[in-house]
Amino acid sequence: MRLTGESQRLARFEWKGDVLHGRLMAEDGDDVLEVLSADPVRGTTEPTGRRVPLHDVRLLAPVSPGKIVAVGRNYADHIAELSLDTPTAPRLFFKPPSAVIGPAEPIRYPTQSHEVHYEAELAVVIGRTARDVPAEHALEYVFGYTCANDVTARDIQREDGQPSWAKAFDTFCPLGPWITTNLDPTKLVVRCDVNGEERQSAGTDTMLHPVASLLAYITAAVTLEPGDVLLTGTPAGVGPVVPGDEVAVNVSGIGSLVNPVVGR
Repeated sequence: MRLTGESQRLARFEWKGDVLHGRLMAEDGDDVLEVLSADPVRGTTEPTGRRVPLHDVRLLAPVSPGKIVAVGRNYADHIAELSLDTPTAPRLFFKPPSAVIGPAEPIRYPTQSHEVHYEAELAVVIGRTARDVPAEHALEYVFGYTCANDVTARDIQREDGQPSWAKAFDTFCPLGPWITTNLDPTKLVVRCDVNGEERQSAGTDTMLHPVASLLAYITAAVTLEPGDVLLTGTPAGVGPVVPGDEVAVNVSGIGSLVNPVVGR
């Protein structure tokens, strides 16, 4: 069966050497993962009857994307803080799947950069093959949503004049902690804390191009497959991190994605 109905939290995790998929639920006051028979993002799945305490597992990135499409300059306040021009159409770039890490995994400061920034974002996980999708039907192709950190070597981005290389380094795309289904992507709040101090906070209703419009624009040119990820842009408040910092991205209705920053 396909997982449908009420909002659900679906995780990918490692337990006793196996990579498994599960549905997060409460049992006797504790959080447990109900193990599923297969990856729910890419096909049908069934509960197996096994349940594992959440504190006994290592959460992984909740999806292994075939491609990651990202949009820049999608919040007016972020455009203003960087003194950039507002694009007339979505400004897109790609991040490699090799950049993906999961919760608690370290963001590694590359030797090529001296100014690495956090960027908290809402991530969209695709659930159906999408090509030439009209905006009014675009959300039907979404499996769910998760938190993302579009980590960026800002000094490299300034030097290059474009974002792709500066955002492509290994560990520069934390995702997690799980996928939440059946959310309204126009009614969420994206927040980032560094070492417990709030740095970013904005509603997704202030996006210049909302999720449905982005999916319509992208799929007019690029086919999106189940498991692909769309990063929807970051609000104002971006800034540097250094080794020893801890970055927490929180999206309302989903949860918190926390990653330490480590040295070269």
